[in-house]
Amino acid sequence: MAPAKKGGEKKGRSAINEVLTREYTINIHKCIHGVGFKKRAPLALTEIQKFAMKEMGTPDVCIDTRLTKAVWAKGIRNVPYCIRVQLSRNRNKNEDSPKKLYTLVTYVLVTTFKNLQTVNVDEN
Repeated sequence: MAPAKKGGEKKGRSAINEVLTREYTINIHKCIHGVGFKKRAPLALTEIQKFAMKEMGTPDVCIDTRLTKAVWAKGIRNVPYCIRVQLSRNRNKNEDSPKKLYTLVTYVLVTTFKNLQTVNVDEN
């Protein structure tokens, strides 16, 4: 039996509780590879939602209508390969809600995807 580890656990504030905004590039092409034509755009939106849930740690995700229109712009079959999104974790205004935070996913228009990295966006 392995000996138990000695040492104190670090107790800091949780990163999930703070309000945060970041920009990400999502490669949708990987997510919808091998999927039938009539399921590509709906699956792309589902994958964007899963990505936002994983990155921001909130189960409640709202997708902006401009992002939906950008994914569906070329139809159900021809989904764009990459898309730039802004994920912002906000506090719920409804105090009765069981979830304290939600994530808003919005579309960011870019000319090229070359050399783009994840960026923290200032709220100012």
